[in-house]
Amino acid sequence: MADQVGSLAHASNVYWNEWVGELASLLVGLTIREGGLGFAPKPEYEFYARDSTGHLFTRAYTEPEPAALPAPAPTGAKAFISNSGTEANEGAVKFARKYGKELWARRTGRPWEESTKTRFLCFEHAFHGRSMGALSATPNPKYQKPFTPLVPGFDVGTLNDMSAVELITEDHCGVIVEPIQGEGGIFECNVEWLEAIRKRCDEVGAVLIYDEIQCGLYRTGTLWAHSHYPISAHPDIVTMAKALGNGYPIGGILVKDHIAEAVTIGSHGTTFGGNVLAARLAHYVLTRLSAPSFLEHLSIITAALSARLSPLPGYFPALVSSVRGRGAIRGLAFHTPEDAGRLVKMARERGVLFLTAGKDAVRFVPSLNVAVKEVEHAMDVLESCLVVMSGEKA
Repeated sequence: MADQVGSLAHASNVYWNEWVGELASLLVGLTIREGGLGFAPKPEYEFYARDSTGHLFTRAYTEPEPAALPAPAPTGAKAFISNSGTEANEGAVKFARKYGKELWARRTGRPWEESTKTRFLCFEHAFHGRSMGALSATPNPKYQKPFTPLVPGFDVGTLNDMSAVELITEDHCGVIVEPIQGEGGIFECNVEWLEAIRKRCDEVGAVLIYDEIQCGLYRTGTLWAHSHYPISAHPDIVTMAKALGNGYPIGGILVKDHIAEAVTIGSHGTTFGGNVLAARLAHYVLTRLSAPSFLEHLSIITAALSARLSPLPGYFPALVSSVRGRGAIRGLAFHTPEDAGRLVKMARERGVLFLTAGKDAVRFVPSLNVAVKEVEHAMDVLESCLVVMSGEKA
């Protein structure tokens, strides 16, 4: 990486660089192997990739080993690399709208410029970003009101409510949803509901977008939060960021081939997205995250977190209503919304930083390389705060 930092690179999407292609290949290959975006898990799947030093290897479900003859490069999806999560969602919205217009034109025989297939469905408590398109899909007055008027054409449904399926019409080009809502309160989608959404999208030709910026990239123990879902609940597009760069600015859009065909040259672009340093760094991070040794560590961490959080509604029934989420994206919900903020303040005074999520929950979304002792310490502080708060209510 030191060599790469010292290299000159053109900051323009007109120029090719090796590592953005390697990152795309790794993202697609891991998705095919571990499941997601319409692919059933295929643990035996091997594909061509490179390690962080540039050496060739075959990526199987073991630690990477040098390959004399590479396995085929993965196919079936394409990646667009951006600079952030909100940019990834902006791109996904653009892709869905362009695909929808062209689909409408093919079906009606009329010019795509006349298309009415431009609407989107998003959901209450969602958070998709702070730029105008992503913000328009984030139905929270706290974020939206200062910046109105927003981008038109966004309808709002209720998460896990089957009546939301009926909101998807022939005029909808896309539906965007987080499989596990992060900012909104750690609410997880029901698989049966997602299957109904998927079915309706297929009926009207709408693109289904999963925003996995917070819940994806192994936070739930699998590559994508939807990796273990039946294919009937898979999306057409998945967006990512956060863990992809381990703190460095990068985001990405993974797109099924038939949607990607609509994204022709000039349809979308980025000056710095997929730059050599960001792409190489993200490739290294993803290689580390997907290593079996790291996934074993992650399973230990999530088990420790679950073991400490799960009993809390029983220990503190007057305070805690439920534990939400799974893996390393969890939420502790309170009967009284003010108690969530109170707990965050008390924990901060004791040297541990928590965040609220939505109106009534505290979220636990630790770094994936967190140590067990750090989890235990945070949970000790959490319990001590709950004991004090419980005493105050007695």
